[in-house]
Amino acid sequence: MSEVADRAAVEAVSDGPAAPAVGAVSDVRVVVADDQVLVRGSFRLLIDHTPGLVCVGEAGTGREAVEVVRREEPDVVLMDVRMPEMDGIEATRQICQGFPPVASRVIMLTTFDLREYVVGALRAGAQGFLMKEALPGELIAGIKHVAAGGRLLALTAQGQLIDAYVEMPERQVTPLPHITGREREVLILVARGLSNDQIAADLGVSMSTVKTHINRLLAKFDGRDRSHLVIAAYEGGLR
Repeated sequence: MSEVADRAAVEAVSDGPAAPAVGAVSDVRVVVADDQVLVRGSFRLLIDHTPGLVCVGEAGTGREAVEVVRREEPDVVLMDVRMPEMDGIEATRQICQGFPPVASRVIMLTTFDLREYVVGALRAGAQGFLMKEALPGELIAGIKHVAAGGRLLALTAQGQLIDAYVEMPERQVTPLPHITGREREVLILVARGLSNDQIAADLGVSMSTVKTHINRLLAKFDGRDRSHLVIAAYEGGLR
């Protein structure tokens, strides 16, 4: 990646309240799940040499990842997508949606920016999606941001998510009766990748009005960021 792309490779996405800062009371506990031993070792070395972070476990398969996370209950899991026995998306689903629930937050890592990975990871409950080519500083910042309650997407992943919506084949619109007509308009524009100021200009309303609608949509869809609104529009068939 270019220097400019490197600096822009990670974007924290949130329209709600800012995530609280990670406190200095205890280290952020991390589990690394990847089927390549050298990759796991590199991530562990980076984490253990970063003040405020500690690696508390490793896993080489998706099944092992679920077991290690349930045993260690880390703050953050770095999860590879493609692993033997069980892929990272299914492992994430079992961690985030299984029983008993685990409070660990998952960052999906992959060398492939396929849109089905992005959509699948977010549906499974992942709080972040990064390419393995991210710079070490970006990975560390991402771990701390997600541990503090935030979410993040690599810009390439965010683009894939929006593309999946824009290129969605025409189909019958699924009614969403719990949102207003104006909220539906805002939801569609968010899904098309428009910024808040672009939405305000398109609808002829103020920025504060747009933010109010987005915050209401986030609450109604139990989401924390725009990516979940894109998924809501995608799954609802809105155009």
